[in-house]
Amino acid sequence: MSSPMIEALPARHGFTTVTEATLDAFLAAHADSVLFFPGDTDRLVESADVAVILPELLKSFPHVAPALVEKASERPLQLRFRFNAFPALVFLRGDGYLGAITRVLNWPEYMREIGAILASEPSAPPPYKFPEHCVPAANGSAPLAEDHSE
Repeated sequence: MSSPMIEALPARHGFTTVTEATLDAFLAAHADSVLFFPGDTDRLVESADVAVILPELLKSFPHVAPALVEKASERPLQLRFRFNAFPALVFLRGDGYLGAITRVLNWPEYMREIGAILASEPSAPPPYKFPEHCVPAANGSAPLAEDHSE
């Protein structure tokens, strides 16, 4: 992680850093949690914004345990939780998926979305949605594979 704001989350705000291997133990230890996926912090200035906003948001949801997903585990865990943009916040109850918020929102939108997500029941993550320009053609031919997840 190259952003000082993101690097400071564990020491300054008590975020646990999780990997693909340690995630399930983290989830088992917490009733409700949020995983922060910064993505490519060199390209996405929004990631540093979320690193500043998230600790403030969590003051309104103190029962939610925060975790920072380490860089090497972001892609495998992105596949597990099926979101298609970074930065992302994935909310879980135990190991049950509640919902995800991608990119940066306005404060009222965050409060509304997080409240609704935490009020929901765990479910399977939604099917992965390809960006419109990556949807296979009607004749069944697939577009060239490109990385459009960020």
